[in-house]
Amino acid sequence: MNQILPRPILRGKPMAVDLGPQGGATTAEPSVLVRSFTRQFGDTVVLRDLDLTIAPGEFVALLGRSGSGKTTLLRTLAGLDPVDGQDVLAPESRAVVYQDARLLPWKRVWRNVALGLSGRDARNRAEAALKEVGLGHRLDAWPATLSGGEAQRAAIARALVREPKLLLLDEPFAAVDALTRIRMHELVLSLWRKHAPAVLLVTHDVDEAITLADRVLVLDEGRIAAEERIDLPRPRDGGPTFQAIRRRLLGRLGVELATPVAQPTEGELIAYPSGKSLT
Repeated sequence: MNQILPRPILRGKPMAVDLGPQGGATTAEPSVLVRSFTRQFGDTVVLRDLDLTIAPGEFVALLGRSGSGKTTLLRTLAGLDPVDGQDVLAPESRAVVYQDARLLPWKRVWRNVALGLSGRDARNRAEAALKEVGLGHRLDAWPATLSGGEAQRAAIARALVREPKLLLLDEPFAAVDALTRIRMHELVLSLWRKHAPAVLLVTHDVDEAITLADRVLVLDEGRIAAEERIDLPRPRDGGPTFQAIRRRLLGRLGVELATPVAQPTEGELIAYPSGKSLT
């Protein structure tokens, strides 16, 4: 369920933050500011002295191996886990979209989107949000009748109807097919441009991170171990610069790619699977 939770307290004054592709340093308060944050469960340290800044309206993707602490960090920023007096700043208005849509099966789609809203205009706001994600025709449907992609779009509508300043995405496209994922990418980017929240996307998909984000971070051993600023224009076509960034990020994740196979020239017929030229 998407949640709006109290704002954690940050000790000290806001620091200058680098807005990356949007501009230079500024003294404006960031949307997210984490300083020297540590999260420990028993003897296991999941996050260690972690620093993170996300500027207002910035789209950041977070990569990391399984167990690296990605979800722990997201839960902390969502306000689902206590900060124990540590320096964590996040907007009061924030929402989470998870891998599964988490729709209540006994409520119509519009009522799922309006969940927690107050006022007589709750249905109108839910309807407007559903129309934004292409589900205006499914207002009164039951969640069980939705496809996987439709359910995730309803979950996104439920998050955006609250106009959050921080949108947290926890692998929201992992359970949908490849074509639906492409459409969801386009939808999320269009909604991000319109509503301009700061976004933190947790994903295992390097290509997805590069396609969507202004900045890609790699979490390793409880700290931000690497950062790539993505200055490519959208839509991103997977050209040489894209592939170079991809190779660097995969290397940071411990995946070393073999030397790329030379691409066939125009008109050349290639045998599958040997790759031998038949012309």
